[in-house]
Amino acid sequence: MQEEKLEMMRKCIQTDLECAEICESTYKLLIMDSGSKLELVRICLDICESCAEECEKHAAHGMEHCRECADACRSCAEACRKLVA
Repeated sequence: MQEEKLEMMRKCIQTDLECAEICESTYKLLIMDSGSKLELVRICLDICESCAEECEKHAAHGMEHCRECADACRSCAEACRKLVA
C-alpha cells in the first residue's frame, strides 16, 4: 500500500492479496487431506497464473518486487500443476 502510483497498482495489489489467500487456504486444506483438493489446486493454479501475469506487467517497467512476486506465483503454479497431474 506504500506504492507511489497506488491507483495504477490497485489491480495488481488486489490480485496479490487474492493469490496469497487462496495459496494459504489450499495449503491448509491439503494438510487436512480435504476431499476436494483437486478442485482447490486447480483454482490455486489459475489464480497464481493470473497473479504472475499481472505482476509481470509492472516488472516490465522496472518494479523488481513485482518480478519477485511473478516468479513466486509461477513457482506456485508449477507446484499446483504437478499436483493436478
